[in-house]
Amino acid sequence: MVINAFVLENLNTAIIALDSELCVSYMNSAAEALLDISEKNSLQLPLPQILDHGSMVHDLQRAMEQNQQFTRRESEIAITGTSIVVDYTITPIASPHACLLMEIHPRDRLQRITREESLIAKQETSRILVRGLAHEIKNPLGGIRGAAQLLDKQLNDAELCEFTQIIIEEADRLRDLVNQMLGPIKPPSMNLLNIHEVLERVIQLIHAETSGQLTIVKDYDPSIPDLPADRERLLQAILNLVRNAMQAIEQHMPLSDGQITVQSRISRQFTIGNQRRKLVCHLSIIDNGPGIPEHLKENIFYPMISGRAEGTGLGLPMAQYIISQHQGLIECDSKPGQTCFHVYLPLTFKEPSAGKEPSAGKEPSAGKEPSADTQQE
Repeated sequence: MVINAFVLENLNTAIIALDSELCVSYMNSAAEALLDISEKNSLQLPLPQILDHGSMVHDLQRAMEQNQQFTRRESEIAITGTSIVVDYTITPIASPHACLLMEIHPRDRLQRITREESLIAKQETSRILVRGLAHEIKNPLGGIRGAAQLLDKQLNDAELCEFTQIIIEEADRLRDLVNQMLGPIKPPSMNLLNIHEVLERVIQLIHAETSGQLTIVKDYDPSIPDLPADRERLLQAILNLVRNAMQAIEQHMPLSDGQITVQSRISRQFTIGNQRRKLVCHLSIIDNGPGIPEHLKENIFYPMISGRAEGTGLGLPMAQYIISQHQGLIECDSKPGQTCFHVYLPLTFKEPSAGKEPSAGKEPSAGKEPSADTQQE
């Protein structure tokens, strides 16, 4: 019996036992994580009070009355106001404490993991190609600039010198663009920091840029513990996302009509790539702009893709790259009138080489903060 309990508690499948009144008599850890409720608080509660689904009660009664196992595929259920797609199986059992056993398999998580793995692989391939191209550009660019400087010194005609100056200035502009494409080479310097301090600094910079015209709503979870991050880079990544939202609003309406919501939450049992994390910090940056055009949705995290005529298309890819250095991920949901960027940051950092996490007692270093005029998407 001890072995059975141990196995149930370590399953990834959500298991719920119900009595004849369809009240909860047991749920394992996976069910607690899925339903966002503890077993202690759920005991003797009717299942429909925890799960909102029209046909589920009928399915439970049918399985109990006919004494037959019943399975429903890709059913949408609502948990604490959020809809998810699941498969569930109801099995009649003979037990003094329960008569039905319910197994719930979330489908949206599997679909999301598959989509994320594909996205991460494509972005890594894209980064390799971009880095190779950037290095190939930088080598002849240095020669062109050097030759233009030498030629400038040999010319006595001011009009001709004007042309060499154009060559030098354009070479410098291309060099800066290539450096942005390459991104930071060194690994991030990880120290424990308060994520809300970073968010407050980002909001302060955006307020300064917009002269306070833009409404920014803060919706924080103060219980989020300090997490390991490179303060300077994380600040830059979040600033890129918030500024991207601000620019999308600015293009289609007066800033005074715009609103950005910056939200922080904790997500449990969350998978990033092939790593399952018990706890992650979930940031949401939500704007009331026009939304991302349908033809750009799948490509916004690739370099040189921008919805603005004057955009470089580097802000979002750089933000994704920085978050990936923190072993996190950025996702985006968009529809007309609302765009939401989701940032997932693990609360622990696994060193690629030694596999060690940062010391909990180490204080964050004061990194240099990006200026308000840093190049963005």
